[in-house]
Amino acid sequence: MSPRNLVHGLHFDNLRGDLYGGLTAAVVALPLALAFGVSSGAGPIAGVYGAICVGFFAALFGGTPSQVSGPTGPMTVVMAAILTQYTTLYPDDPAHGAALAFTVVMMGGVMQLAFGLLRFGRFIELVPVPVVSGFMSGIGVIIILMQLPPLLGFEAQAGPLASAAALPAAWGSLNGHAVMLGLVAIVIVYLMPRAWGRVIPSPLLALIVGTLVAMLAFQPGSSPILGDIPSGLPTVRWPTVEPALFVEMFLSALTLAALGSIDSLLTSLVADNVTRSYHDSDRELLGQGIGNTVAGLLGGLPGAGATMRTVVNVKAGGRTPISGALHALVLLAVVLGAGGLAREIPHAVLAGILIKVGTDIIDWDFLRAARRTPGTDVFIMVVVFLLTVFVDLIKAVAVGMAIAGLIFMKRMSDLQLRSINMYRDADESTPLQGEERRILRESAGQILLIHFGSPMSFGAAKGMARQLSLLGDYRALILDLSDMPEIDFTATRSLFDVIRNAVHAGRSVVLCGVRPSVARAIDSQGIREQVLASPGGSIEANRIHALQHVEKQLSQAD
Repeated sequence: MSPRNLVHGLHFDNLRGDLYGGLTAAVVALPLALAFGVSSGAGPIAGVYGAICVGFFAALFGGTPSQVSGPTGPMTVVMAAILTQYTTLYPDDPAHGAALAFTVVMMGGVMQLAFGLLRFGRFIELVPVPVVSGFMSGIGVIIILMQLPPLLGFEAQAGPLASAAALPAAWGSLNGHAVMLGLVAIVIVYLMPRAWGRVIPSPLLALIVGTLVAMLAFQPGSSPILGDIPSGLPTVRWPTVEPALFVEMFLSALTLAALGSIDSLLTSLVADNVTRSYHDSDRELLGQGIGNTVAGLLGGLPGAGATMRTVVNVKAGGRTPISGALHALVLLAVVLGAGGLAREIPHAVLAGILIKVGTDIIDWDFLRAARRTPGTDVFIMVVVFLLTVFVDLIKAVAVGMAIAGLIFMKRMSDLQLRSINMYRDADESTPLQGEERRILRESAGQILLIHFGSPMSFGAAKGMARQLSLLGDYRALILDLSDMPEIDFTATRSLFDVIRNAVHAGRSVVLCGVRPSVARAIDSQGIREQVLASPGGSIEANRIHALQHVEKQLSQAD
């Protein structure tokens, strides 16, 4: 197999742009990787290892050629919770808890591989916008809350609620130097002129300026700093599993895998829009799965497609996996040769950078459009947002999907119900043929013709049954299924009940226009037998034959 077939989108026609894009993305990625590592609790080097592993392997084996992957805000929030969960279980041996946490990262990577092999990519893309908006905005708020204590010179807390609870104490023991450094970083990342971004990314400038101010203007130790950072190659962390914790580890891994997949495919859509290309969702999941598995094996943070780094890469000229892989190799060179230079970076500077990341993750577009957005969508967004911040991410997404699914089914049922037309009389405006109108007109309300104009779900079937119960007396029921391409199991049961009630009332029941796909469904539920058990019951090829059959039956009965 040639390299071009093995690596999706690989070619060498844009080598100069890919080299510059990869270098530029690495410059943006370095301060973010350090910041995410610190925020996660695993240490700054874990963020860089994650950027290297996920960035390199997702570029080579993924399905979005121009995408740059690495630790992201959402993945870091979840990883911080996982690391806290398992290290808390082993207070006397936190290294064992950390080993379990990185095993969870490996498991999540393997799950993403399975998602790709099972072609789940197309389903992940179906997550409704209000659900995505709610949990992304919730994650943005979590990141901001978790950075407030370090910004004030206080120790970072394990979660958003703990961070909020620590703010009064942090405010009482305010570190003025840390606050000043954090504000310097915030001013730079928010207010730096865009034109400067062509020369140096704002996160890197904030990192450099904040660190220089701390070193030159303040006394050593006046503000918390990163301290010594390991350099060189990482050691392999073999999987560690506690049988008693396997279910918890599985669920934690599923959270990482689901979030990483959604996060990556959302970034893939951004890359498609910028490059006017199309990604391969399932292949992207494979690449992300390989990257996260290796990241866990080497003690790196889990990652996903990173929107900011991807856009920077594309704008700098990156178009192929060469740029993403090069960005990872540049970070590797930094780890091997310059790890000690980062020891003086203040925590407050990284907190200021991550506050900007948090505000960028919040879905401001959805919030600005909320007044013009259907109330049900706003409700879903708010519920998912609140559950994300105050409960749990996976529960938030699950509840949001459930609510969105129920609302969608209600909307579809209403649409299907509106496509069900009932006729007991006919005039020139009735959408029937002349002979059909005549038979209905002359029956004087004794024939009820029901035409189904779309697929039928159980909700529409229940609604139809309620409408039938309100109708007056009639002697024959014709069900025209000629425009019904599909029917689900529950709808067939509701249809069976409608027919059974008609039979018990002594009415004639006739089906017509039954398509093969619908015939299989109704035959499996005994509907055909129920129809034929009615007085004069029949199954006809089309509507006119059904009406003529019923007309004949009624005339004979009279």
